[in-house]
Amino acid sequence: MDSSTWSPGTATTAAPLASYERIRNAADISVIVIYFVVVMAVGLWAMFSTNRGTVGGFFLAGRNMVWWPIGASLFASNIGSGHFVGLAGSGAASGIAMGGFEWNALILVVVLGWVFVPIYIKAGVVTMPEYLKKRFGGQRIQVYLSLLSLLLYIFTKISADIFSGAIFINMALGLDLYLAIILLLAVTGIYTITGGLAAVIYTDTLQTAIMLVGSAILTGFAFNEVGGYEAFMEKYMKAIPTMISDGNITIKEECYTPRADSFHIFRDPLKGDLPWPGLIFGLFILTLWYWCTDQVIVQRCLSAKNMSHVKGGCIMCGYLKLLPMFLMVMTGMVSRILYTERVACVLPSECEKYCGIKVGCSNIAYPTLVIELMPDGLRGLMLSVMLASLMSSLTSIFNSASTLFTMDIYTKIRKRASEKELMLVGRLFILVLIGVSIAWVPIVQSAQSGQLFDYIQSITSYLGPPIAAVFLLAIFWKRTTESGAFWGLILGFLVGLARMITEFAYGTGSCTEPSNCPTIICGVHYLYFAIILFAISVITIVVVSLFTKPIPDVHLYRLCWSLRNSKEERIDLDAGEENIQDTLEESIEIGAANALLSHASFVAFQ
Repeated sequence: MDSSTWSPGTATTAAPLASYERIRNAADISVIVIYFVVVMAVGLWAMFSTNRGTVGGFFLAGRNMVWWPIGASLFASNIGSGHFVGLAGSGAASGIAMGGFEWNALILVVVLGWVFVPIYIKAGVVTMPEYLKKRFGGQRIQVYLSLLSLLLYIFTKISADIFSGAIFINMALGLDLYLAIILLLAVTGIYTITGGLAAVIYTDTLQTAIMLVGSAILTGFAFNEVGGYEAFMEKYMKAIPTMISDGNITIKEECYTPRADSFHIFRDPLKGDLPWPGLIFGLFILTLWYWCTDQVIVQRCLSAKNMSHVKGGCIMCGYLKLLPMFLMVMTGMVSRILYTERVACVLPSECEKYCGIKVGCSNIAYPTLVIELMPDGLRGLMLSVMLASLMSSLTSIFNSASTLFTMDIYTKIRKRASEKELMLVGRLFILVLIGVSIAWVPIVQSAQSGQLFDYIQSITSYLGPPIAAVFLLAIFWKRTTESGAFWGLILGFLVGLARMITEFAYGTGSCTEPSNCPTIICGVHYLYFAIILFAISVITIVVVSLFTKPIPDVHLYRLCWSLRNSKEERIDLDAGEENIQDTLEESIEIGAANALLSHASFVAFQ
C-alpha cells in the first residue's frame, strides 16, 4: 500500500505482491471460470430457444421481450467498463458532480418510453436512420446518419470500453494488452454473432445482476475501510499526495488538492469544471441524443412485445440509474482516500510510474480498489463484474452496429438481398468492427487526457447535438423538410468536427501542462459548446425548412407527434420511385431472360 493509505495502523511487512499476482489463486480463478461458463451457457440457450432465422428474430429478438430483461439490458448497455473506470476516476479527481450525468438520464429514459418509442413503433422501423428515411424520404440522411453513428461507436463507446477494460485486465492479470483484448473481443463476438439480440438481452440481464451485486459488495468494503460516510467526507478533502515537487517542477495547489465544491453537483457557471447551466441544458441535449435516438438503446425497446413492457423497462432502467453515484463515483472517491499517492498523483514522473500516463492516474481508481481491497474469491467476482460490463456494452454495440450497416447501408448496395444474406453480412460486419476496434486501441491510449469520462462526453458534445436536433424537430414540428434536416446535420457536423480536430491537434492538456489551444475555440466548456451546436443546428433546420416545400400530411401519418393517432393510410415518401425502380429492374430481368430463351431456341433449332 502507499504511504498515504489510510489504515488502522502500520507495520513492517514483506514486499506486497504485484497486482496481477493477487488474482492467481484458486478462489478467484474458479469464480472467473464459472462466470464465463454461465454467460456462454445463457448465450447458447438464447441461441437455440429463440427464432434467429429471420431479420426480425436476429435483430429485434422477435419483438417478444418483456419489461424486466428490457430494463436490465438498457442499463447494462449503458453501463460499460468505461463507466466503472471513468466515473470512479472522475469521482477521485473532482468529486460527485459527474454523478449528475447518471441522474439526468432518469428524465430522458421516461421520455424515451412515453414519447419517442411510440412514434418509432407506429412508424414500423428497425433502425433510427430508417425512421428518418420514412419521415423525410430520400436516402442521403439515412446513409449519412448510419455512417456517423458507426463513427460515434468507434470514437466513444467501443474505444472507451476497450481502453478501460484493458486498464483493468492489465492490472489484474498481467496479460499482454493486445492478447487480453483479442481474447475478450473473441468471446464477445461469438455469442453476438451466433445468438442475435435475444442472446444479447438475456446475457445483459445476467450481467446486470452480477454488476450490481459485485459493485455493491465493493462499496460496502470501501466505506467500511474509511469508517463510514462522515469519515469519508472528511478524509476525501484531506487526500493530498505527498509528492508535489521534484525540484524542477512546482505544481499549483489547485492541481493536487480536492476541489472545495467536491460534494456539490451544481457548480460555478464560469469557473466550475462542470458548470451548472451546462449540466442542466447541455447535458439534456446529450442525453436526448443518447437515450432517445441512439440505435443501441432504442433497439432494446423495439424488441418489446407491447408498449406496456416498453414503459416498464424504461422505469426499471431509471431506478437502476440512481445507483452509479454510490457504486462508482463515491467508490472512486474512497479509492483516492486509500491510495492517494497512486490515484491522485500529480507529478508526471510519478504518474508514469504508477499507470504509464503522465497526465494523471485517476482512471486506475476503481481497478486499484478492487485488487487491493477485496479478499480472494470476491476479487475474482469483481473482475467478472468488469468483464461483464465490458462484454455487455460491446455486445450491444456490435449487434446494433451490424443492424445499422446491414439495414441502412448494405441494402442500398444489394437491394434484393435475401434474409439469409443480410444475416450473414450482419455477422461478418461484427468481425470487421472487432478488427477496427483492436486497431483503434493505440489511438485511444494516446488521445485520452487522464479523464476518460470527460473524453467520452466531450466527443459526444461535438458530434451528438445535430442528431438530437433533427430527431426532436422531425417528431415535434411536422413542417421540417428533408433539405432542412440534411443541411442542419451537415453544418452541425462541420462545426463540431472543427472543434474536435482542433482539440486533438493541440491536446486537452492538464492542470500541470495546460493546452495551447486558442481560447476562442477550446475555451468554451464542452457542455456549453453542445448548447451552441444544438442552437446552430436547430436554426439551420428551421430556416432551410421554411424556404423549402413542406411535406404533405399524407406522407407523415404516425411519423410525427401531431399526427401520431391518425388512422389514414400513409403513403411513404419515395414509394413511387421505389416501385418504378423495382418495375424497371424486373423489366430488365424479364428482357434478359427472354433474350436468353430466344438464343437457346435458336441454338436448338439450328
